[in-house]
Amino acid sequence: MADREPSHFDEESEPLLNAPKREGKKKVFLVLTAAAGLSLILIFFFCLVGGNHKDEGFKGRMVMGTHGGVAVEAEECSNVGVQILKQGGNAVDSAIASALCIGVINNHATGIGGGGFMLIRSPNGTFDVIDFREQAPAQAHEDMFTHDPMLAQIGALAIATPGEIRGFELAHQRHGQLEWHQLFEPAIRIARDGFIATSFMESRLKLAEEWIMASQTWMDVYAPNGTLAREGDLIRRPALATTLETIAKEGPDAFYKGPLAESMIRTIQENGGILTMDDLSAYKAIIRPTAHTYYHGRKITTATSPASGPVLLAMLNILERYNLYAQGETTLNTHRMLEAFKYGYAFRTEMGDPAYVHNQARMHELVSKDWASCVRQNLSDERTFPPPYYQPKYDHVEAHGTMHLSVVDEADGAVALTSTMNLLFGSRLMDPTTGVIFNDQMDDFSIPGTPNMFGLSPSKNNYVAPGKRPLSSITPVIVEHDKALELVLGGSGGSLITTSVMQVLLNALDYDKDLYTATESPRLHHQLIPNIVIMEDDANFRLMQTLNDRGHQTFVLPPELHVSAVQSVQRFPNGQVGAVSDPRKNGLAAAY
Repeated sequence: MADREPSHFDEESEPLLNAPKREGKKKVFLVLTAAAGLSLILIFFFCLVGGNHKDEGFKGRMVMGTHGGVAVEAEECSNVGVQILKQGGNAVDSAIASALCIGVINNHATGIGGGGFMLIRSPNGTFDVIDFREQAPAQAHEDMFTHDPMLAQIGALAIATPGEIRGFELAHQRHGQLEWHQLFEPAIRIARDGFIATSFMESRLKLAEEWIMASQTWMDVYAPNGTLAREGDLIRRPALATTLETIAKEGPDAFYKGPLAESMIRTIQENGGILTMDDLSAYKAIIRPTAHTYYHGRKITTATSPASGPVLLAMLNILERYNLYAQGETTLNTHRMLEAFKYGYAFRTEMGDPAYVHNQARMHELVSKDWASCVRQNLSDERTFPPPYYQPKYDHVEAHGTMHLSVVDEADGAVALTSTMNLLFGSRLMDPTTGVIFNDQMDDFSIPGTPNMFGLSPSKNNYVAPGKRPLSSITPVIVEHDKALELVLGGSGGSLITTSVMQVLLNALDYDKDLYTATESPRLHHQLIPNIVIMEDDANFRLMQTLNDRGHQTFVLPPELHVSAVQSVQRFPNGQVGAVSDPRKNGLAAAY
């Protein structure tokens, strides 16, 4: 299917191209010894995926229906989403209820103390992107973590203004059909009556056991009998249930103003945080323009900066002219894909909150077909290159854990929603009165400091500033074919999201895999720095050898670890719907 239209941000035309130049002879500013370099790489990747444990015995499946489908990381929440659809709700209603549910159950990764992005397709084919990303407090400044970067990860200073409830409010105002309070009822019930801990939850709790068992607030939830909860145990969150009930009855303002807000701010400030009542009351969710490209005739729509959708579009544009579908999933095409990843992550280093980073012309350029054509001229089928060759402008900051869900309703309304707390259990601070677990999203900002091993300084585009939103790896995607809805997907897993979503797309669109196989298939990841390919355990040995022959360094994950989890829903030409929750997170989708 030939491409007929250019890729672009939907609200502006493209600028002239500034073609990339070959940089193969640039020298690395600092060279690590092989042993030291390997040690750093091992530490890096275990930090990146160390919480991503998988259950080898779990088997997922594609769930089929004729009306709609919901794919969430927990089966109970997929079922909640379908029940909302059956009650007459649309995709937005279903997504909100499902997200509130997963915020109760998978509270290590998501919840109302965090934020995210929602890509919405209306049945008439129009799109919204709702940015409910957390933002820095008014007292924040770019040097606040230079003396101790760990303060951006753990503790009250790491907390940015939560955006989830305002995001859901805006989505519901623009698109919702059911009453606001109806969307909260399943999550309230689950929080109050309790949910059964899975092996997945047990693995997360074990990682956090030391500090959970040192805090009475956390023990009250996860170790009420003095022993950390294990698989099969009932976990209740009564304080959060009451908070959700208040927001359901009184509306979103109850979270951002009044007694709930006062309790949260008191806890944050007593623990050294700088978030204020003014920060909460001033927070607004934002409608962003979408970005899209055409890939072999299919329209791929995603979210713009500070999300990472444009990175995915740039990578697709690079690969399109290779016609991967004609040759199949060869080792050469895998090499080409990795090279596209490296250019995409080089591009990502220039991104930032568009309210603070005024480089929209450059952003348009980097998702253009012309830029992709110039990139292809610089790629070699025979070898890879050191990071400076791909011209990253800055070093990049790591992103961490998230939650994604996808929904399609009977009218082909669709939602791809990703929400995050950042690191495991966010800032590790919970308000005992409201039960809200707070994010540590300040860690997603860049911290001024020493250039990395390639001489790249931290990105000034992503420095902390009052009211600024940090760059995110979130990449929600909706695919249309001949203007009809075809596929909705997105992923969780921080910096691994974009490459994982990309591979599910390629598997489904180019390699003719069914959606479950496209999701389950082993994945690779490359984010330019460090200059190494991460491979899941069951990736084949021959592939690793051929990549090494082309100069790639490879690192195979242990079998108990995985990369990003992708949740997808597909509308088939015959009208049926198929939904897949990634088995990497023990998820099961639902449909009807």
